[in-house]
Amino acid sequence: MMQMKKESRRLRLSDLARYCGVSPSTASRALSGTPGVRPELREKILRAAKSQNYHVPMSIAGMKVIVAASASAMLDYQRNQFTAFVLEGMRERAEVLGLSLSTKAISNADDERRMLDEAADDPEIAGVLMLTIDEDEMLVPARAFRKPVLLVNGDDPLMRLSSIAPHNRAAAALATRYLKSLGHSRILFLARPGRRTILRRLEGWRDEIETIEGVHWRDLVVDATDWTPEAAIEAMRRHVGEKGNAFTAVLAAGDSLAAGAIFGLRELGLSVPDDVSVMGIDGLPQSDFLDPPLTTVQIPMQEMGAAALDMMRDLLDNEPFLSRRTELSCSLTERGSTARAKVGED
Repeated sequence: MMQMKKESRRLRLSDLARYCGVSPSTASRALSGTPGVRPELREKILRAAKSQNYHVPMSIAGMKVIVAASASAMLDYQRNQFTAFVLEGMRERAEVLGLSLSTKAISNADDERRMLDEAADDPEIAGVLMLTIDEDEMLVPARAFRKPVLLVNGDDPLMRLSSIAPHNRAAAALATRYLKSLGHSRILFLARPGRRTILRRLEGWRDEIETIEGVHWRDLVVDATDWTPEAAIEAMRRHVGEKGNAFTAVLAAGDSLAAGAIFGLRELGLSVPDDVSVMGIDGLPQSDFLDPPLTTVQIPMQEMGAAALDMMRDLLDNEPFLSRRTELSCSLTERGSTARAKVGED
């Protein structure tokens, strides 16, 4: 076995794995008590961790975590796949960690209080993941809960609750910079307003729009009444009817709205991407089958679900539960719905 110097810096999992002659994933499973590691190998890794002063995270195997899904999350589950992919990531990670998930629909603060009361009285419940919930009235009861509560795909403006979400502001800024690189400056932002995560996307788009001389961002915001393609079609029809088509690109805050924007522009006699480029933010698989296929910013949906459970374990391992906010990076997927702006039209 290789010798390892004890240094002042905190020992990393990769260092411990190398010291024991195993992969980092094997070391992680051994330390967390999850299945798949021979008892003698687990004992060896635990002894090495102790001798090297490696902090061993607590095991939550056998415990339960409640996934409280908002009405918005459940509606999205029926219409699209965003919520489904987040839940899939949670389930896969839960299986590795050896814990069980219990999904509950939460439509209002009364539902939430009942759920929290049940969770408080059940010693097997480790904590609560609140999926796509960030309304102020829904955060108040959760802030007073004595077990860890983690917001998934949301955030707490008071930082009383921990959260994990995509970096929505950076995602929208990335999309807008890409459109600007194609020569577009009058870029509409299409969204259904309301949720804090969507406000973050608007802020990222606005950060980039405000650098363009002579363009006023408020003139380019298009509000939809819902997250459906039909609502996007109506929003585009209304905007063009009231303000004309003095734009060459549309950034939609979700792929479903981007699909509707393509349909709506086509109804108005505009071609995508020849006349108008269209982008979405989500990265849903069905976006690849649109005509034309949708350029989009890929949100790490499954990764977010998996990381939520790792973050829950970390919170349980560090009492008192110091709140933290984690934001995951997003990536650009280029397809056929975007093109260079025509010279002289932007």
